[in-house]
Amino acid sequence: MELRQISTFIRVAQFKSFSKAAESMGYSQSAVTVQIRQLEEELHTRLFDRIGKRISLTDPGEQFLERAYEVLNEVNKARLSVADAGELHGRLHIGTIESLCFFKLPAVLREYWKRHPKVVVRVTTGEPEMLVEKMERGELDLAYILDEPQYKNNWRKLMEQQERVVFVASPALGEELGRIPQLTFNHLLDKPFYLTERNANYRRVLDHFLVSHDTRLTPFLECSDTSFIIKMLELNRGISLLPWYAVEQSIRQGRLSLVNVTDFHITLYRQIFSHKEKWRTREMDEFVHLIEEIDR
Repeated sequence: MELRQISTFIRVAQFKSFSKAAESMGYSQSAVTVQIRQLEEELHTRLFDRIGKRISLTDPGEQFLERAYEVLNEVNKARLSVADAGELHGRLHIGTIESLCFFKLPAVLREYWKRHPKVVVRVTTGEPEMLVEKMERGELDLAYILDEPQYKNNWRKLMEQQERVVFVASPALGEELGRIPQLTFNHLLDKPFYLTERNANYRRVLDHFLVSHDTRLTPFLECSDTSFIIKMLELNRGISLLPWYAVEQSIRQGRLSLVNVTDFHITLYRQIFSHKEKWRTREMDEFVHLIEEIDR
């Protein structure tokens, strides 16, 4: 049994396709087919059911997949133990959401460059589902997202930190709402809302709250750009639901007002993942270390 066969098996299981796995690894489809057949012969079991053009893991295949991840993880640990301890000079591809990219990454990447100027960093932004999909296909080294706690057997969680999501308003509207005793969500419904698009994570939590309380809300504005929403709030009368890290500075400077709603509270988590199949490099570990250091 060879490591390349195990890696190929994992990639086929991820893509549920011999052809897509072959394309992602730069192999021919016949080479992938041969490697899987050799692995099945050595294990004396069928790892995949093949029905027409569709494939799926058999029960032994599911069990072998868990062990395959463990094997590659141990191999990566062994590689790291003998890795060159000198200057970092590799590449790092980070996938993150727009608000984290704009409000959190600049300070981290500035310090990263100071310490490791030879590392080439690439940043891709998108919604959490798209980033996770890219990570699972091996296209990202790290996925940095804000969401409810996420877990999956083939992911490696490298960081998890709480992050408040709060209602904020223009200063004039914030002052008006602040005069209402025991302010509840219903007091906000007739105000102009500027919200992120429906597939955004904290917007999704808001929508679940509305459904559970049989309440409807029609926002005045929907936009995926958090910084644009903040600018709209600063210049216009309105309200929004945004992560604390995105609005903290504006609140402290008096350009936005925090709206304390008694019956609505959200805590999400900034989380960093890598795939268990991905070799965990020093470049990846240093990025996570710097985020934790700067957030202290």
